[in-house]
Amino acid sequence: MNNCPTEFSVSVIVPVYNGGENFRLCLECLKNALPRPAEIIVVADGDTDGSWQLARAFGCRVLRLPSPGGPARARNMGARSAEGEILFFVDADVMVPPDALRHVTTAFEREPYLAAIFGSYDEQPGEPNFLSQYRNLLHHYVHQTGREEASTFWGACGAIRREVFLTLSGFDEQYGRPSIEHIEFGHRVKRA
Repeated sequence: MNNCPTEFSVSVIVPVYNGGENFRLCLECLKNALPRPAEIIVVADGDTDGSWQLARAFGCRVLRLPSPGGPARARNMGARSAEGEILFFVDADVMVPPDALRHVTTAFEREPYLAAIFGSYDEQPGEPNFLSQYRNLLHHYVHQTGREEASTFWGACGAIRREVFLTLSGFDEQYGRPSIEHIEFGHRVKRA
């Protein structure tokens, strides 16, 4: 039996619609990620602010949709074109820590039957207003104190084996705006 860890290739997929400054910060974080992802695919979902150009300047592979169709459609488009064994979905306003990809690959290396994982809000929200602080810290608490085995998925910071994602036909594109498409998908992953 080979005891050497498997090196998984990771495709990072970022759907974006008019990402602004948070999108730039997201790309900076992904650029500094170690290990480096095999590819960063940005799906510009009908953006009108030039987000796709910023992604291209960062060296990302850019796919463009002519009009907004929601994150489910954008994530699916990115997943279908991805080459990595692991699909790591990151929303355009999420700043992953430099070791996020290492956590992802380590989890899949340790658990050969693991289908998917997702991240957690951290304890230091970036937005200073009360409502953002409250909501982010509440999510952090729920993520940190909940059961380790989940029956959902989080598209803002979640990774899944590409084979599993494609077998389940990805996110339900009937959700044309950000909604519960990732939760619904998580339920299908759990049932499968």
